[in-house]
Amino acid sequence: MTLVLIVVLVALLFEYINGFHDTANSIATVVSTKVLTPRQAILLAAFTNLIGALWGTAVAKTISTGLVHATWVTTAVIVCALIGGIVWNLLTWWFGLPSSSTHAMVGGLCGATMAAAHDLLPAGASNWSALIWYAPKAGMPWYKADGLIPKVIVPMVTSPVFGFVLGLLIMWALYILVRRWRPVVVSGVFGKLQLISAGYMGFSHGSNDAQKTMGIIALALVAATKAGALDQAPDFLAFLRTESLGAKGDQIPLWIKVTCALVMAAGTAAGGWRIIKTMGHKMVKLQPIHGFAAETTAASVLMAAQGFGMPVSTTHAISTSIMGVGCAKRFSALNLPVIHRILWAWVLTLPLTGAIAYFSMRCWLHFGWPVK
Repeated sequence: MTLVLIVVLVALLFEYINGFHDTANSIATVVSTKVLTPRQAILLAAFTNLIGALWGTAVAKTISTGLVHATWVTTAVIVCALIGGIVWNLLTWWFGLPSSSTHAMVGGLCGATMAAAHDLLPAGASNWSALIWYAPKAGMPWYKADGLIPKVIVPMVTSPVFGFVLGLLIMWALYILVRRWRPVVVSGVFGKLQLISAGYMGFSHGSNDAQKTMGIIALALVAATKAGALDQAPDFLAFLRTESLGAKGDQIPLWIKVTCALVMAAGTAAGGWRIIKTMGHKMVKLQPIHGFAAETTAASVLMAAQGFGMPVSTTHAISTSIMGVGCAKRFSALNLPVIHRILWAWVLTLPLTGAIAYFSMRCWLHFGWPVK
């Protein structure tokens, strides 16, 4: 019972850190263009994150049922998975690198599950078999299948490409639209429009990112309930018992949705100034028209992915959108050394969070700590 409560608290800690770590993703451009003050931008992001977090459960379903085999998932696995994500988020936040909280969580979940299955798999079976790589559904296109390949690997490559190309095209179209406008008019009009795009970005961030922790908590409670870890829970904690997530895996309890939404909003309100500096100032110098294009592009990519239940990285979407917008301005506008560091953080997120979680889980088992 104690371990279950620890899982919920650690998951909410991850959600809080996700809020301030990824705050920059939804407000960096609107701050850098001076359309809003940092305090105003954070309040806008916190509110729109809260509303977005309550919108749909497709991503939560993917996290809770579509990436790893539930046979090996215990509350201890969830704790170690979250440790991997939290350590990586804090490390990249400290260095001001906008890495992906999404991939930090996915990498942690995969690493911890592989470690838990290490001694329990059939003879000759690989640790990799504890993961769901591709599980097609009859009569459905590949992108609606469960598994790491369609839900994580493919979107990890395609969403930055879509962000870059769409940002480039939208910025070119806007240049054609405003080519005869006076600069003061352009700044005034798009300064107002950027309030809408920033809200749209915050909403899409909440609808995608908050659902990941919802899925983790739901997965942990289902595992604990089936293992009997909650049988002796007092009546006032009876709400923790979660027998299943429904036939489609999308019945996330309301209290989990509301709690995750509020915690993410609180984390967002805490801010993430190191990453805001990198996103809003170091990559490329932005004006309101560029901020509007980047935010609209990234939010659209996230909403499309959310519709397919793909836990896409908010960081990847907005970063590549900013890059695309910067290239439309001129290629030399991009700060390539900073972008090089960001790309390395992206590449290393999945393997390193997986390794941290794997090591954490093996240590957990070595010391004989409870796993249910």
